[in-house]
Amino acid sequence: MLMNGSRGGLTVLAIAAVALTACAKKENYGADSTAASSTVSADTSAAPAPPPATWSDANIVALLDEANAADSSAGALAATKGTAAAVREFGKRMARDHHTLRVQGAALAKKLNVTPAAPSDDPLPAVAQKEMETLNSTAKGKDFDKAYIDSEVDIHKAVLDLATKAAAQTQTAELKALIQKAAPVIQAHLTLAESIQSKMK
Repeated sequence: MLMNGSRGGLTVLAIAAVALTACAKKENYGADSTAASSTVSADTSAAPAPPPATWSDANIVALLDEANAADSSAGALAATKGTAAAVREFGKRMARDHHTLRVQGAALAKKLNVTPAAPSDDPLPAVAQKEMETLNSTAKGKDFDKAYIDSEVDIHKAVLDLATKAAAQTQTAELKALIQKAAPVIQAHLTLAESIQSKMK
């Protein structure tokens, strides 16, 4: 979702999206257990990433909602600002699918009686704002299409990787099930984004 010059923000958004779509500890609902922004890197050229952060369920629910809201908003923008039909359709799908994931996350939080509580060092609001500013300031046309799709590929790769690790460590069966249900959706997004990206080169 971000321009090439904003990879740091992209990494943070990807980390939060993933950790949130994917990892939870059953105990410690209201605790802010860890930093969201410094645990996993989407940059594959960097040193091996440390294990994903462990957050409380309350942290995860809050971050999940923020990440899905950000991807839904970026998708809605791409649906109207994208030039290529494939980019516009992809944006519509992101807006729809991530809205659905938000609804599912909210329903699960209600079922588990978890009140969303973002970690104290939550980077998502600032990253999401910067992302939207970047997309809004990029001229409509091939530059916008490429910036949006390149970012979507990077984000969905990071989300899938972290989701796998998070699903393995969560002790909350319902959250694990939600992750497993979301994984094929995220994989489908990645596959489609890579297909669109390959036709832009």
